[in-house]
Amino acid sequence: MTPNHDRPTLVWLRDDLRIADNPALAAAVAGGREIVALFVLDDLSPDLRPIGAASRWWLHRSLAAFARRFEAIGGRLCLRRGAAGEIVAAVAAEVDAAEVLWNRRYLPAAVAIDRDLKHRLRAEGRRVESFRAGLLHEPPTVTTAGGNAFRVFTPFWRACRATAPFRAPLPAPPAIRAARRPLPSLGLDELGLLPRTPYWAAGLDETWTPGEAGAAVRLARFLDHGLAGYAEGRDRPDRDHTSQLSPHLRFGEISPFTIAAAVAARVEADPSLGPDAEKFLAELGWREFAHHLTFHFGDLATRNFQPRFDAFPWVDDDRFVAAWRRGLTGYPIVDAGMRQLWATGTMHNRVRMVVASFLTKHGLIDWRDGERWFFDTLVDACPAVNPASWQWVAGSGADAAPYFRIFNPVSQGTKFDPAGDYVRRWVPELARLPASVIHAPWTASRATLEAAGLVLGRDYPAPIVDHTRARDRALTAFAATSAHR
Repeated sequence: MTPNHDRPTLVWLRDDLRIADNPALAAAVAGGREIVALFVLDDLSPDLRPIGAASRWWLHRSLAAFARRFEAIGGRLCLRRGAAGEIVAAVAAEVDAAEVLWNRRYLPAAVAIDRDLKHRLRAEGRRVESFRAGLLHEPPTVTTAGGNAFRVFTPFWRACRATAPFRAPLPAPPAIRAARRPLPSLGLDELGLLPRTPYWAAGLDETWTPGEAGAAVRLARFLDHGLAGYAEGRDRPDRDHTSQLSPHLRFGEISPFTIAAAVAARVEADPSLGPDAEKFLAELGWREFAHHLTFHFGDLATRNFQPRFDAFPWVDDDRFVAAWRRGLTGYPIVDAGMRQLWATGTMHNRVRMVVASFLTKHGLIDWRDGERWFFDTLVDACPAVNPASWQWVAGSGADAAPYFRIFNPVSQGTKFDPAGDYVRRWVPELARLPASVIHAPWTASRATLEAAGLVLGRDYPAPIVDHTRARDRALTAFAATSAHR
């Protein structure tokens, strides 16, 4: 081996594609060695869930943005593809790394890969260290008084908020001492992340700016225009009160510590923002809760958290699922959300709950079918948050909404999109309907429909299912399931 002081540090990047507040990268810089930065597209490890199509689009753009920013301070990013544990070990040997650093992740399959790799690298004589970077609180550190994992969000988040203040975010290093000998790397296009023919991501290109700089712009805009009034406005899809930071968090382009610190600074400057800030931080808390659940209880994407739902009489209805995916259910708030998702890779959170409830309770479609569709089409599709949220709505999850809470899509629309602006944007065939009927166009008079240039069944579908009958059917199914407890 070469002398110890000449051996580089290998930094393995995963869901942490940022320069600022990146503890593994900061530790590497502080160590003074040459740095080899590696990202591995792991689509071979059998227990890791491959990311969906929209997330692949985001990852391509995010890697490009990170590479540019990293090169600007002297670094070079190496791209590889394969089973990450094997690739990282091979690269460590290739460069004769003295140490390997990474930021921790919490999905059980990922934890197992990291643990095995850590043992292997240490057996080879390499120093290995991992860091807390992606969660405000790590799963083993937040438990009930009895030492058990929390199953209910409110006491979980109360316990989190009772702990010491969040650490301050780390500054971005001004310069990177890259390895003198470039490491062979795949080209970004060789990872095959972007859609080819047809190229369906034009709406994503128009909507998003992936990368650390894009995350900073989103945060600043939210603080300036969304934080005040967030507690009430966050439920209004017709307003711009949500942060839109979730995909940036998902890929680690910004850390939760950076967000929390920025919010705290605004509250310090304007204490009246306190209630809005607490409500926003609780949304970060739900993200934390989902990761903690997955860490403690395993796979949430395929297994009911509450086993009694294993007996639920889900229905196979391809026609219903197709109408739901295409935004052609005849319920405007549902259709607006599904079309927004397809066009932009995101959907307002209130509407996510409405469309998920509609699929699972109006259609009696297994929540896993909806979860898979969201996982493929959302740019923020997180393997912990997405299934935890679907199970919450379906009633099968931890701290789940009671199954009998069945969203009425008409009343949800009139309450949270009262003027119909959200529906008009995403369901333009209804744009000329007055607000009084836009969420239930089948109730409009013939004259109103004619004035709007609308023929139901031709320009826009009639409701695919009657709400009252669907609700009764869902409650009957749930009653049968409850008998299996």
